[in-house]
Amino acid sequence: MSAAETTTPAKVPPPRQAPPPGPPPRPRPASSRGGAATPWLLLAPCLLILAGVMGYPLVRLVTLSFQKFGQSQLWGFKEPESAGFGNFTKVLSDADFWQVVLRTIVFAAGAVVVTMVLGMLIALLLRKVSGWVKTLVNIALVASWGMPVIVATTVFKWLFDADYGILNALISKLPGVDLIGHNWFASGPEGLTVIMLLVVWGAVPFVVITLSAGLTQVPAELEEAARLDGAGAWGVFRYVTLPVLKPVVVMLTTLSVIWDMGVFPQVFVMRNGHPEAQFQLLTTYSYDRAFVVNDYAQGSAIALITVVLLLGVVAVYMRQMLKIGEVE
Repeated sequence: MSAAETTTPAKVPPPRQAPPPGPPPRPRPASSRGGAATPWLLLAPCLLILAGVMGYPLVRLVTLSFQKFGQSQLWGFKEPESAGFGNFTKVLSDADFWQVVLRTIVFAAGAVVVTMVLGMLIALLLRKVSGWVKTLVNIALVASWGMPVIVATTVFKWLFDADYGILNALISKLPGVDLIGHNWFASGPEGLTVIMLLVVWGAVPFVVITLSAGLTQVPAELEEAARLDGAGAWGVFRYVTLPVLKPVVVMLTTLSVIWDMGVFPQVFVMRNGHPEAQFQLLTTYSYDRAFVVNDYAQGSAIALITVVLLLGVVAVYMRQMLKIGEVE
């Protein structure tokens, strides 16, 4: 008998069978009641503050606009009477009101266009300068942005003063130009242009800083590819830079429209608390009707119409942002 025949073969253990599959795991709920309420709990303090600071004045504004409320009602000699839509009918049928509306729209449009164009140019320029120059410009922008409106208005009053204004003296040094003693506020268009420059001077720093932050998100590879394809500076800006900055530009434009249509202290202080008819904007017109003519109901109606106009601007902004979100 050979050795191969006498060798006992080794026993191979049987293969292990996989355990039977268990029941599929139950999907967890997306959010519990506590998780859904957490954002509202975090927002509650802010919402309460907004309701207290803005809610009551807005409700009071709406109430006054539908009443007959003058000085007698203010001092308690008479009870406020319901006027229905009488205040709005009186305001909307007034030719002076529509002149003020047109003047406000032109003023706000001019200020917004100049602010956005100048802010964009400065933001693009800051990408080309050295670091220390950019730092100096940013310091100057923040300093002008942080200056109180009353102080800035006083500075501009001195710059454009007819007797002691430095601007008239500087311009008069040009050949053939004589503006010594020129009164910039003798006419409405010139005076509103000066006030518009004041508004632009205070608004440009915020636009420049915001656009500079947005420009950091523009891919340098796309700009370089556009240049290699033969695009010039305008082509790169139009087809590469501007589409990336579109959400920021829409936001800044909307905020600028709201702020510039609500300009009050610049006009009020520049005209020494008594703006003439050719300087009246919606805010100062509402103030005059309420506190100069003592017709608080009509002043409230004008203010409410202004709020409705601004809500229309906000609606356009939200629509544009939703479109941008759908494209992205």
